[in-house]
Amino acid sequence: MDPELRPLFEAATAAYRHAGIYAWNFSRGKLRHDPVFFSLLRRGLLPQRGSLYDLGCGQGVLLSLLGAARQTFDSGRWPAGWPPPPKQLEMHGIELREDRVRAARKALNGAARVALGDIRAVAFAACHAVVILDVLLYIEPAAQRQLLARVAAALQPGGVLLMREADAGAGLPFHITQWAERLIGIGRGRLWQTLYYRRTGEWISLLEEIGFSVTVETMSEGTPFANVLFVAKK
Repeated sequence: MDPELRPLFEAATAAYRHAGIYAWNFSRGKLRHDPVFFSLLRRGLLPQRGSLYDLGCGQGVLLSLLGAARQTFDSGRWPAGWPPPPKQLEMHGIELREDRVRAARKALNGAARVALGDIRAVAFAACHAVVILDVLLYIEPAAQRQLLARVAAALQPGGVLLMREADAGAGLPFHITQWAERLIGIGRGRLWQTLYYRRTGEWISLLEEIGFSVTVETMSEGTPFANVLFVAKK
């Protein structure tokens, strides 16, 4: 890990000690090996103020990172060349699994509000940013569209949706991504779970139909996967 990132990494994961050894190890593994989290900060993709919803937030790793970013910036240990992190962003998470919600609440300790519920049904308020990372593959295509339309309706003009999904047209890297998801499913006791992927162009068309302008960026650096980050602005 880049030494410049170490203070931010340690600050974001330290709170998970209160949530148990599994949650702590999971948070450290995600931030160490998944490029998307630091990339959102390095590229300054989130607004400085307003409200953010992380849909399918899991244990709240992104929310913890954003809270730690404020502290790290204020202490003068912020990575050189990075834009300032969001400092007045009210943070919310919605997660389906109760054990993850408990871990998130213990780690975040009130820094963000994490609600238990199904993102396909739970209402969320008007906001300025929505993040959906590696979640839509678990949702049927019609429900994917319905959810994204609800996100578009909730976002304020100029708001941003940051969404990562695997590109079904990426050949071998996509198949590796599929195999990895299958293994994760087996570990969760869901051997025959159906997963719903789209090609990058199909995601772009869907988002544009709903009313977004979209740019894309490969988001698999350091991994063998076929992940793509969609930056969709209202």
